[in-house]
Amino acid sequence: MSQVEQRVVHLQDGALAEVGAIIDRVSARRLYFVVDESAYTASGAAALLEPHFRDRCVTRFSGFDLNPKLHDVERGIEQFREADPDVVIALGGGTAIDLGKLIGTLACQPTSARDIIIGKSGIQRSGPPLIAVPTTAGTGSEATHFAVAYVDGVKYSVAHNALLPDYAIVDSTLTHSLPASITAATGLDAFCQAIESIWAVGATDESLAYATESARLAWKSLVGATHGPTAELRQAMCRASHLAGKAINISKTTASHALSYSISSEYGTPHGIAVAVTLSPMLAYNAQVSETDCADPRGPEHVLTRIRCITELLGVESVAAACGKIENLISAVGCPNSLDQVGITSNAAIQRLVTQVDANRLSNNPRHTTSKSLFALLSKNPAQGERGTSVP
Repeated sequence: MSQVEQRVVHLQDGALAEVGAIIDRVSARRLYFVVDESAYTASGAAALLEPHFRDRCVTRFSGFDLNPKLHDVERGIEQFREADPDVVIALGGGTAIDLGKLIGTLACQPTSARDIIIGKSGIQRSGPPLIAVPTTAGTGSEATHFAVAYVDGVKYSVAHNALLPDYAIVDSTLTHSLPASITAATGLDAFCQAIESIWAVGATDESLAYATESARLAWKSLVGATHGPTAELRQAMCRASHLAGKAINISKTTASHALSYSISSEYGTPHGIAVAVTLSPMLAYNAQVSETDCADPRGPEHVLTRIRCITELLGVESVAAACGKIENLISAVGCPNSLDQVGITSNAAIQRLVTQVDANRLSNNPRHTTSKSLFALLSKNPAQGERGTSVP
């Protein structure tokens, strides 16, 4: 662990001003800056941070692919080791923050980044302090102890306490310049994280509190933040995103996230939308949990209680009505709300999708899934026959 105060969160408008105070506090002279340059300029962060960089040695890492790739991690590690920084700052969306986590930590390990990412070896020590500055309201990466990376086209998730940022700077003013499309897609990611966290096998009372508040905020704020943003709505979505990150940091995500990665990589669908298109089908599927297929050791009644939390949160009494509400939300922010609408129109494509999912995330789903059961679910209307049915 780093030798500075751990896990400090600044979640308020103007929080970016804390970055200068933090680097002063830790006496950092050499900074490693993982930055999405377009977000840095558009968000207004550059004007605020550059004065703090003038008298320090700043090594910048940018020009990376969307979604962290091994070649970018390795490029960053080589640069990081030459710079020998005192602190890492990661600014941008989830890709920038995940790269900041991976580069700053994996550069300090005795084994290769590839071996650690694919699980052949582990993380043995922490890197320098990490300051995470999200410029979108969606991934919650600043609140989690894991990061994703693609190796040879395969997505891996690396989890370790060393990856949890030491400082999270959640300043909603940095999201004011986001276009509607990014606001919608990232906001859907936060909403889906929260809903999945509610029903996850790994959920606890603590994560449930974070997840329900996140889902409630996103449900009330996302449409307005997309089409008629105000400072209050932007702030609500930043809080929703951060709380969703805190929730999945405990519970992790489930089947909809597991399905999303192939949708994103093969069809070019933004991550939040790729998750959202299977959220209502998975809600309908999980609501049919039974003694014979329950994956949660607390039993099917516990799962159904969590499903009721979701229907109550959405203001409805039936699962089918909740599915409709979710689909309407997705449409209301201008996004596709089904597999058909993202281009997955054949059973062959659905079959390929369900055979590529992450088994670990499927094991966190409260109802057991198989490739066969997922194919049966996604190749038809999941809510058919359930319209008007109350949650048991």
